[in-house]
Amino acid sequence: MACPFKANLDNPFTEDPHVGHFNAHKLAACPSAGHKGDRCTDVVTNLQNHKYDDGFFDVSGKHGFYPKVAPLRTLPEKYAAVQHIIDEMPVEKRLPDGTVVPGLLATRGKIQEAVSKLPNLLDMCKAEEDKLVLQALYRSYTFIASAYVLEPAHQDQVEFGRYGRGLSLLPANVAQPLCEVSRKMMVYPWLDYHFAYGLGNWYKKDESKGMDWDNLEICAKFSGGPDERGFITLHIDINQHSANLVASIQTALEAIEEKDQAKFIKGMRMNYETMVAMNKRRRLMWEASRWNNYNDFRLFIMGIKDNTGIFGPGVVYEGTETGEKPRAYRGESGAQDDIVPCEDTFTGVADKYPDNLLTRYLLDLRTYRPQVVQHFLSDLTDKCTNMMQKTSQLGGAEALASLLGSVDEVHEFRNGHWMFVQKYIMPNTKYELATGGTPITSWLPNQISATLSYLEEILAELDSKVKAGETLSAEAQTVVDHVRSRLPAKKEVLAGQLAIFKDPNWRDHPDKVYQLNGDLKEFEERESK
Repeated sequence: MACPFKANLDNPFTEDPHVGHFNAHKLAACPSAGHKGDRCTDVVTNLQNHKYDDGFFDVSGKHGFYPKVAPLRTLPEKYAAVQHIIDEMPVEKRLPDGTVVPGLLATRGKIQEAVSKLPNLLDMCKAEEDKLVLQALYRSYTFIASAYVLEPAHQDQVEFGRYGRGLSLLPANVAQPLCEVSRKMMVYPWLDYHFAYGLGNWYKKDESKGMDWDNLEICAKFSGGPDERGFITLHIDINQHSANLVASIQTALEAIEEKDQAKFIKGMRMNYETMVAMNKRRRLMWEASRWNNYNDFRLFIMGIKDNTGIFGPGVVYEGTETGEKPRAYRGESGAQDDIVPCEDTFTGVADKYPDNLLTRYLLDLRTYRPQVVQHFLSDLTDKCTNMMQKTSQLGGAEALASLLGSVDEVHEFRNGHWMFVQKYIMPNTKYELATGGTPITSWLPNQISATLSYLEEILAELDSKVKAGETLSAEAQTVVDHVRSRLPAKKEVLAGQLAIFKDPNWRDHPDKVYQLNGDLKEFEERESK
């Protein structure tokens, strides 16, 4: 598949922590953004003309971060051998009559036995040009690859209550076609969030209804249980508001160019309201996927990179150009979703990240996105310098209130994810790393701290505007009062949680971390069920 842009698929970030604050605008010049060449890098022009379109995704005010068309539910008949493994694979395989029987992943060694009989379809994949078929092939082969190498680790977790070791060799009949499809898709040959596990892995149960999580089913699965389905489809559900998010950003940036105060205030207000709607959907995760069942499928979305406890130096992709050299890729993660990186860039949160290894992990994950999303985020970075100052100058106190609200919703999104870590991961395993290979006790707090600090900066700027005589609408005042009243508690809770981790025995009572949230807790009833 021809494409004028090629991302650098090596990690462009050093592993050296530095002192100070990270400048997010370095990202525009980073290899992870792809080579710009002669392409237009003006984000407003590109959004207006649907230039962030790769045939599957179209980042725009029409589609947001959703695919522009629904993914294929199954592969075409000529790939029946691959589809057969996908259908037979789940731990709980559901028959057409609703009966549940054990699938390949229910029994140790069954998936490897089935894959050994899979024909090598490399030549067919080389000839394939249909974008939808390529996406479905990528989804299928990455699911098979993860199942193949991680099944022994999962079986150890089931039998012994600890994560075991994965396999170190991916056979050629999977590795070769996977690498070929990945090359055409311009993504890493490992399970990702966009094309494979998340946004490219759904179909509607009722075509006449919308994209709420309970109307969605998944095409490929590991556990086959309702908690895995809810986990995936809720992420998809949240993104149904992403078109409005992108549209709000386009409106605000157009207004800056046009020096149109009313339009800018409207765009900023729309951005805040969209983030409120997204967080409302995100909080349904507690209902969609029960925290105590997360281990049913979590191991299968683990990555290779930095997960040396499972993979050692990596996985050899047999018969590929890297020969016997092990490969290592980060695992599928909600951190690969586009909502928060988009908002971080637009609002200016990204400029407040501390310049350290954890921030470099965050930016490394940007390379695990489709090329068009990488280009969008890079171009957005170029456009969104000094957003607090631009907001203050053009929109005054009224627009600053919306910016404050949006950044607070970014905190709610991140802190909600942090609560998921505290309930879905900490009580279920003592394994220290997230699926993406990042440390679970410091990864999210790194970004949460930066967000809280930025909220204080915006409040100070807003207060100076009000002190100078500007007034706020009743709606804006409500937003400001809400953020101001909760900010001290948010800072206190995070500080208390980080203090807990200084105790080397904190894992003996992991629920203390969640309980410290107090009135900020999103879900209480679950604990009594």
